[in-house]
Amino acid sequence: MKKFKTFMLAALLSTFSANYGNAQDWPNLAEFQEANSTLETPKEGEDRVVFMGNSITIGWINSRPEFFEGKPWVNRGISGQTTPQMLVRFRQDVIDLNPKVVVLLAGTNDIAGNTGPSTIPMIMDNIKGMAEMAQANDIKVILSSTLPAYDYPWRTGLEPAPKIIELNKMIKAYCDAKGHIYLDYFTAMVDERNGLPKKYAEDEVHPTVAGYKVMEPLAEAAISQALQE
Repeated sequence: MKKFKTFMLAALLSTFSANYGNAQDWPNLAEFQEANSTLETPKEGEDRVVFMGNSITIGWINSRPEFFEGKPWVNRGISGQTTPQMLVRFRQDVIDLNPKVVVLLAGTNDIAGNTGPSTIPMIMDNIKGMAEMAQANDIKVILSSTLPAYDYPWRTGLEPAPKIIELNKMIKAYCDAKGHIYLDYFTAMVDERNGLPKKYAEDEVHPTVAGYKVMEPLAEAAISQALQE
């Protein structure tokens, strides 16, 4: 019995230690610290763009690396992230890299509750915070629509589709009011359920190569517009 209690105590301490350690880097600032430290300052005339986001953003460079090759574009997506996490790391992973443009894609993981419950206004406040930080540092802002999702395979039954539509309306209205560019992936990818069809995402959340190929010309057009303004 004594050995069992000792074992259980050790297991609990190990679990606490692991969770406590994770809590110390809740926004995952460590993910890109080394890469950021080795990234050179933009050369004169370089049109650096930072893509900030979650698994959809980092999955882009994994699935379609050729879209980024030969361009001064930096991918700073972290799988599973929510807008409060991105807001914390925004200075390190965007502003300090001195881009001309930031492309922000965020919100779906908040709706999924990845870091706890979030209302649509809460999500929007975090997006506004990042946009304001960028604008204050003379970085052009592109706010992407949240991609359609009929359901989340890792947390079913949340009915995210109408929440995503509401969030996207708020993002677009904010862009219109502040002069930012609204990058509308939603309209080009949504199906009759207000979800993401399997032809664009096998799990109906994370784009396939075909999905990214729909997104790419839209992103390129938005970046070109931002650089001309």
